[in-house]
Amino acid sequence: MQAKNRDSFRNGTFFSIISASLKGISQVILIDNAISGLIILIAIMISSTSLGIIVLLSALLASVIGRFGGTDRTIVNQGLLGYNSVLTGIALFLNLEGDLRWVIALAGSAVAVFFTAAMMHVMRNSKVPVLTFPYIVLTWFLLLASYRLGRFQLTPSLVPQDLSHWQLHPEGTLNLMHGLINGVGQVYFQDTIWSGILILIGVFWAGWKLGLYAIIGTALAWITAYSLGAEVTLLNLGLYGYNAVLTIIAVAAVFDTKSRLAPLTGIIAAVLTIPITASIDTWLLPFGLPTLTMPFVLCTWLFLAARKVIPKL
Repeated sequence: MQAKNRDSFRNGTFFSIISASLKGISQVILIDNAISGLIILIAIMISSTSLGIIVLLSALLASVIGRFGGTDRTIVNQGLLGYNSVLTGIALFLNLEGDLRWVIALAGSAVAVFFTAAMMHVMRNSKVPVLTFPYIVLTWFLLLASYRLGRFQLTPSLVPQDLSHWQLHPEGTLNLMHGLINGVGQVYFQDTIWSGILILIGVFWAGWKLGLYAIIGTALAWITAYSLGAEVTLLNLGLYGYNAVLTIIAVAAVFDTKSRLAPLTGIIAAVLTIPITASIDTWLLPFGLPTLTMPFVLCTWLFLAARKVIPKL
């Protein structure tokens, strides 16, 4: 009887960790759904098997650390310790090269768990979510370490540029469909059409309203960025879209959305991510760092904090 109980416990623990890990993947786009996480994992695997393995291992690391570290089961089971680890693993794996890339990516994803937990503690009284801030800061610091530590090797695409010689390149052929789909896919650094479509399907699986907001977010971003004269290459890659997608879902559908004006507020917040993305891109140019999801964090914090004082927003 005791052996059966142990087997049952182990099986229960195993499946709960798998479920939490898949939710850690889906929580990147603010979704608490293991099936959505699985669909998104498949989307990433289609694009790159090695990147898909990094995503899965990063999510598993976060779940195991949280589960056996004594973290509140609700936090672990909802994947709230995992999404920063997933994003950190992806960003480091894609932006570093060399023999230690796998090790650094997984080590970074493990550290992201502690950073996320620390930020949860620091921000608990504000009742404003941590979002992806731990991932952003940790990734920037580790990428900057490459200038002092030889084992950290940046990819050639991350090159510091002198702002005085920077030139805008608006030329190119627009591809509206790719731009819109990539605006969703880039939440997970995906710029292939089928991966983006599968990720969008994963969002719709969790709820039609979430899927609709994702479409509205990427469309708003594309229209706003195009109207403001953004580079065609960046539009086609969806690099102005993913922050808008995350922001509209967060502000309009996930956090403190009791107000009837929440959808409108979400739209305004999504549009605001475009000039903020452009400004952060420029600010980081001399360091050769990617913008990541900082526009999403800043815009979402702005509107969620404002709701504490202006509750009808």
